[in-house]
Amino acid sequence: MKLEILLPRRGPKFFIGISLWLLLFVFVPLSLAQKKEYSGPQELVDQSVIVLKRFMTDPQMAWLKRHLREAKAIMIVPQMIKGGFFLGGSGGSGVLLSRDPHRGWSYPAFYVLVSVSWGIQFGGEVSEALLFVRTARGVKSFLKTNVKLGGDVSIAAGPVGAKAKAQLADILVFAYSQGAFAGISIEGTVIKPRVSWNEIYYGKKVRLEDILFLHKVYNPGAETLRRLLTQYAP
Repeated sequence: MKLEILLPRRGPKFFIGISLWLLLFVFVPLSLAQKKEYSGPQELVDQSVIVLKRFMTDPQMAWLKRHLREAKAIMIVPQMIKGGFFLGGSGGSGVLLSRDPHRGWSYPAFYVLVSVSWGIQFGGEVSEALLFVRTARGVKSFLKTNVKLGGDVSIAAGPVGAKAKAQLADILVFAYSQGAFAGISIEGTVIKPRVSWNEIYYGKKVRLEDILFLHKVYNPGAETLRRLLTQYAP
């Protein structure tokens, strides 16, 4: 007796449907991450200076200003795009600088942030974000080819207000959107190093360890950002 398994006929509509799903999963997050494509790494560094000044001079960021010297690292994301129509996502580019108690702040390493989410959602949102890395586990996770926020490391909203208290987490997330500091959900966001931008900025192939921990790289274009961080976290 021959057993036959009948499969549905897969016509052109089936393959068109598959192609659309691949488009959503692959190209939507990439387009979000590149929504504001900077002309080069130096522009991203310059924009990070502006964002850092905004955060550090706002009275609502009293906790951040008091505790910046306790950070193991800081990631600054000048523009975080969040939006979608049922299928949503977020994306952006950022710089990460680690802090050594003896040698001070490192030069910046470049990263891209991408996530995809499901649910009923309409419209979009643009935010500036600052990630305050509190633990050695948190900063070491950025040496991987990718790190998932809320998965590989724990995250929590950063405290806003003069009397606010911080939650226990590897990374605290501060965000500025539509003229006010407010929480944004970036849990599930994957952060990946922008290897090509690191090489462009430092003029050679360079490891993340060389930038963040060994201080083997130099670019005068990042001095303003490093001096500003040193000013707030001497």
